Amino acid sequence: MKSAVIVFPGSNCDRDAKVALHQITGESPTMVWHKDGQIPSNSDLVVIPGGFSYGDYLRCGAIAANSCIIGQIRDHADRGGYILGICNGFQILCEMKLLPGTLIRNENLKFVCNSQQLTISNGNTAFTYAYSPNKSISIPIAHAEGNYFADDDTLSSLEDENRVIFRYKNNPNGSANNIAGIVSQNGKILGMMPHPERAIGTYECGSDGTKLFTSLMETIT
Repeated sequence: MKSAVIVFPGSNCDRDAKVALHQITGESPTMVWHKDGQIPSNSDLVVIPGGFSYGDYLRCGAIAANSCIIGQIRDHADRGGYILGICNGFQILCEMKLLPGTLIRNENLKFVCNSQQLTISNGNTAFTYAYSPNKSISIPIAHAEGNYFADDDTLSSLEDENRVIFRYKNNPNGSANNIAGIVSQNGKILGMMPHPERAIGTYECGSDGTKLFTSLMETIT
């Protein structure tokens, strides 16, 4: 599986994503600087990592969503390529309108950083098929603006189309419908606030994130 990781000013989880991809796939991703880098045309997966792109000024992800690299990300999506947006990456995907809704301030107005229990709401996706349906997993979070918000029609569509694939068991941020991660209509773009790249068995956060990457690798290859 060929992958690329986008690096913005203020990204701080890009190396975590690199380590996870190398450990699980056996290949190091191409690290693509947002301003003058190129996403290789043979990339199967593009990862938009967590962090504080451009210092999270204006709105989280809003400035990054207008960066030079965005056209290439859109082209990758148009070709049917897979995209994984984690934390700030999820915020950027929403700002790009590749995913619906937005991420706003946590309900308690505090930064939250801990491991969270998630439920696999849809195990029949390229990102989740290696998990058992309705399985409970533990994945770390670290965010201040992780409160997923969308209008009622959008939420209804997400539910009706089975596009909510991760839910919080104990909602830490006030997200509508306990949403922790959603996919695009074609199922190839995932945005999620929790950090699977920090739960691959080599850190203190367990290994429950590993199957997300193995699901992708086995789907793609």
